[in-house]
Amino acid sequence: MNKIRELEKYLDYEFSSGGYTGEDYKQFERLYIAYLKSIMKDNGWELAKVNKNHYQFSAFFLCKDRYIYFSISDVRFWSNEWYKQILFRTANSETDYTGGQNNYCSLQGLPNAIKRLLGENYDY
Repeated sequence: MNKIRELEKYLDYEFSSGGYTGEDYKQFERLYIAYLKSIMKDNGWELAKVNKNHYQFSAFFLCKDRYIYFSISDVRFWSNEWYKQILFRTANSETDYTGGQNNYCSLQGLPNAIKRLLGENYDY
């Protein structure tokens, strides 16, 4: 099955909550990271670093010689923002959490949004 279709099963999903990260979120995060890796591979980029948190995560992509910071909001409190409103921006390294100006896009639009940010040609 297409990786994005697997993720779309989590649209409007109510994730577990508690002191420990739930198995449902862990499975979701594994699928999401696998999807990001496929985007990176398809574009000749690299998933340089992933920072796992309680019910959210961030990552750094290495796109040729430039870093992009990526982050999703806590999935328990901001339903579907992991799909509809992803934060991304340029970064100087894989430890630069302040970086450039914040940008937002959907999961489906992420590859083209990164290309626009980098000033590359892209498909609509």
